[in-house]
Amino acid sequence: MEESLLVTGFPYDINANPGILLERFNQLVLAAQAVRRLGSAALDLCFVACGRFDGFWEERLKPWDTAAGEFIAREAGAKVTNFGNQPFAIDQLEIVAANTHIHPQLLDMLRIDAASNKPLDG
Repeated sequence: MEESLLVTGFPYDINANPGILLERFNQLVLAAQAVRRLGSAALDLCFVACGRFDGFWEERLKPWDTAAGEFIAREAGAKVTNFGNQPFAIDQLEIVAANTHIHPQLLDMLRIDAASNKPLDG
């Protein structure tokens, strides 16, 4: 993870519940080589597909943000799931796409307790 380049985005309503979003971001920005924010989930997913980024996560996206990029990333060999490691479906609000080397660790780092905004143990 420490050599990984990650990419993410923030929902338009980040002010409604910034705690958990910023906790996830803080945890990953400290663990990875760098985290970028480009502003397009579809482009972020395509950049994971071609290897420019090692991983991507975001929440509260719409189907039109993820449908094409998710397909491209998956077909290129990326593991694409929700935060619970279930296969991603376009009606879900969370997406994680990463190479197979870092996907499990990325999922572990995204597991935050919503009540305390702290990482879950185990």
